Amino acid sequence: MRVIVEMLSYPFLVRAFVGGIFVSLCASLLGVSLVLKRYSMIGDGLSHVSFGALSVAIAAGWSPLAVSIPVVVLAAFFLLRITENGKLKSDAAIAMISASALAIGILVTSMTTGMTTDISSYMFGSILAMRPADLVLSLILSAVVLGLFVFCYHKVFAVTFDENFARATGVRVDFYHGLIAILTAVTIVLGMRMMGAMLISSLVIFPALTSMRVWKSFRAVVISSGLVSMVCFIIGMTVSYTLSTPAGASVVVANLLCFLLFSAWQAVGRLRG
Repeated sequence: MRVIVEMLSYPFLVRAFVGGIFVSLCASLLGVSLVLKRYSMIGDGLSHVSFGALSVAIAAGWSPLAVSIPVVVLAAFFLLRITENGKLKSDAAIAMISASALAIGILVTSMTTGMTTDISSYMFGSILAMRPADLVLSLILSAVVLGLFVFCYHKVFAVTFDENFARATGVRVDFYHGLIAILTAVTIVLGMRMMGAMLISSLVIFPALTSMRVWKSFRAVVISSGLVSMVCFIIGMTVSYTLSTPAGASVVVANLLCFLLFSAWQAVGRLRG
C-alpha cells in the first residue's frame, strides 16, 4: 500500500493508472466475446494495423489518434467481412493484415523519421507517453465503450453463443458484429500508448482465458475478466515501479501468473470432484 501511495504522488503515474485501468477493463470485457467466437488474435492484428497507421501519421505530421482510430476500425470491418464470406479463414486473414501493416509501418519509419521515441513508445509501450489530453480522450472513449457494452449486453450474449438463433429472434447480428469490431478497434488504439503494439492483445486474451478456467456462465466470466484485468494491471504497474521493469511486459507477466493460478485452482477442483 505504501508503494502505491508513493506512486500516486507522481502525476504521470496517476494518468497511467487511471487510463490503464479503464482500457484494461474495456479490453477484458470485449475479450470474452472475441475468445468465445475464436477471434482472440484480432487484437494482435489490429494493434499491428494501428502501428502502421501511427507510423504514417507521425511521418506526415498528423495527429496519431485521429488517423489510427478510423483506419483500425476499417481494418476490423474488413477482417470480419472476409472471414464471414468464407474466402479466408480468420487466422489467415489476421496474419495477412497484421504482417502487411507492420511491414508498411516499419518501411515508412525507416524512410522518414527513423525509430524515434514516439514510434518506440507505440511499439513497446511507455508509461511516460500518457499525456493529460490522452487521458481525457481515453476516459471519454472508455466510458463510451463500457456504456455500449452494458447497454447491448444481452444482444452481445446472443450473438456470441448462437448467431442463427439470434437472427431468428430478430437480432441484427451484422450490426452487433460491427459494434464489437468498432469497440475493439478503439480499445486497441487507446491501449497502445501504455502496452505497445506488441503486447496490447494480451489485455484482450488473458483475462477471458483466465476466468474461463474457473467460471462457466457468461456473466460470471465477464465480471471475473474485468476484475482480473484491473487487478493484474495494478500489480504489473506496481512491479514495474518497484523493479524498474517495462510497464507493458510487467502487466503481461502478472496476467500470465494469474492464468497459471486459476489453472491450478481448476486442476484442484477436478481432483476433488
